[in-house]
Amino acid sequence: MLSTADPDRQSPRDRHIQLMAQRGRMGWQRLTGYRRRNAVEATMGRCKGLIGPKLRARHHDAQAGEVAMAVQVLNRMTREAKPVTVRRR
Repeated sequence: MLSTADPDRQSPRDRHIQLMAQRGRMGWQRLTGYRRRNAVEATMGRCKGLIGPKLRARHHDAQAGEVAMAVQVLNRMTREAKPVTVRRR
């Protein structure tokens, strides 16, 4: 439900609702880049689950190292869990 019918006073949410009604949910996702944003948010959620919501190191160089190690672990986990697919013709 839109908050107002006046196009000049509509919120971004209203515009997204209208776009979904016109193009469908998948069309809305393609036009707004939602799928990419969702993938980034899921990756950040996995990263925070791995290293926690905050860094433990106090100094910048140590924080950079902590993040680099977490990213290496996350990338390795992703590589190991990724299914091998073969396209057959």
